[in-house]
Amino acid sequence: MSADGFTRMSIYGINLDLFSSSPIVILKVEDDNRYLPIWIGQGEARSILMRLQNQQFSRPLTHDLAVNLVNELGGNMNRVTVTRLQDSTFFATISVQIDGRTVEIDSRPSDAIALAVRAGAEIFAADEVIEEAAVVFDEAIEDTPEEEVVDKFKDWMNQVSPDDFK
Repeated sequence: MSADGFTRMSIYGINLDLFSSSPIVILKVEDDNRYLPIWIGQGEARSILMRLQNQQFSRPLTHDLAVNLVNELGGNMNRVTVTRLQDSTFFATISVQIDGRTVEIDSRPSDAIALAVRAGAEIFAADEVIEEAAVVFDEAIEDTPEEEVVDKFKDWMNQVSPDDFK
């Protein structure tokens, strides 16, 4: 648990739920073996992956446009937070610094993460969300051969559904 109730996360990857064909963004607790899977839409998954892979377009896409708007209005998007889990739905906020104040904007986690990767914003999750929905592995995935990691996630994904996070 963190001192302030929120834990820093990083994007571990995006996977596909074999049952629903829905993408899942997997956030990792930094310096820990806990992973937070969040089911997201196809468009948001594409948006996150495109930015992670440094793909650029000649015209801004929706998430690029949102970051550009914040920046042009003198704001700074510095943090996104997965704040709660209710009825199998994750909630998030986007923190924007503007005119010396912090504005918290309600968001879907998928959009918040897509914005964070563009703005260089930190990603956090509420400790109670991590306690409720995180997957824990006995050993560090970074120390495990890649094929074993894939097998572990496949085994886990074959056993869970979004209803498991109620």
